[in-house]
Amino acid sequence: MKTSTEILHIKVDDRDAHPSVTPIYQCSAFNADSAFFYSRKANPNVSELEQVVASLEGSEYALAYSTGMSAIYMVLELLKPGASLVINKYIYGCSYKLFQRYAARIGAHLAILDLTTAEGLKDLPANVDMVIFETPTNPFLKDIDIHAVSRAVKQHNPQALVVVDNTWATPIFQKPLNFGADISLYSATKYFSGHSDVMGGLVLVNNETIYNRLLEGRFYSGTILTPNSAWLLRRSMQTFNLRMEKHSQTTASMLNYLRELPFIEHVYYPRIDGQQLTGYGGIVFVDIRPDLVPFYKTFTGALKWFGTGTGMACVTSMVAQPFSGSHASMTDQEKADMGIEKGLVRLCFGLEDLEDLKEDLLQAFETMESKVDQKHSLDPA
Repeated sequence: MKTSTEILHIKVDDRDAHPSVTPIYQCSAFNADSAFFYSRKANPNVSELEQVVASLEGSEYALAYSTGMSAIYMVLELLKPGASLVINKYIYGCSYKLFQRYAARIGAHLAILDLTTAEGLKDLPANVDMVIFETPTNPFLKDIDIHAVSRAVKQHNPQALVVVDNTWATPIFQKPLNFGADISLYSATKYFSGHSDVMGGLVLVNNETIYNRLLEGRFYSGTILTPNSAWLLRRSMQTFNLRMEKHSQTTASMLNYLRELPFIEHVYYPRIDGQQLTGYGGIVFVDIRPDLVPFYKTFTGALKWFGTGTGMACVTSMVAQPFSGSHASMTDQEKADMGIEKGLVRLCFGLEDLEDLKEDLLQAFETMESKVDQKHSLDPA
């Protein structure tokens, strides 16, 4: 045997290694008799992550995708051309545009309803095939009764699918499948990751037929999560409960503080009914005073502990303006219809010390207000 041949086939026998955590299976292929076969179909790291999230959700099946948006896209692939798709009025901007474009491409009828109201449920089309919504919503953190939506949808079409984006509630505080949803999905990039260092998406179902259709779609589209990303997410899930507890404690403590600040007109926080939504933490929205709005960049520039990147739901605090950020892809009219104005600000609380965050917000708001005072002194009219 030549050296060139030997070095290609040397492998460590790791059967007795017994690692404390599952190593990264950074291989694309397995032997023909392997249960995994090919990493576009399945991979040990991906499967372990899926098992963890399915356990949290209490679901029969889980599928991991490369991003949250790819998870949503592959759920849309369950629709047939000409289908009837309903989305909630309040929803993430990129999801909104995806639904618009996807519906136009397959000739589906798209209805945009306010599912937070009884009137919205009454307006469900009789031929509805799929309903997709977030609860709490992005923005404004409005709550939607999953069971009420499911009941209304199934009365029109028992085969219709109710899809809930549960990213912000997380399976710790809300389990959509227990309240009539057919599909629960997540951007794992947010709380599951929690460290702004990996992207991913998860879809959870109990129905085997739906699972097999999604599994087939993932295999042929190649949208499965990579082994390295799955390993990172699995690592993050080990501290998931602890992080969510801290996010919740900080957010609860921040509420009254924010409501008392003279710079803020309204604080948006979801209704925790103790049944569907049993807790919440991490993200709130506020309306700042109209006279402060032109100085938003002064506010963000003065902050020490709040980042301004696209990350959120992570260990560090973040601030963002939905008008120019999460919903920037929408037209000004679409934003207006959703009620999004430039004075709406999203605050994401990380794991920093609570008092440090309070002091940081206060000094940044005071710096912002000083700009208003300067403007008034220069232009008293």
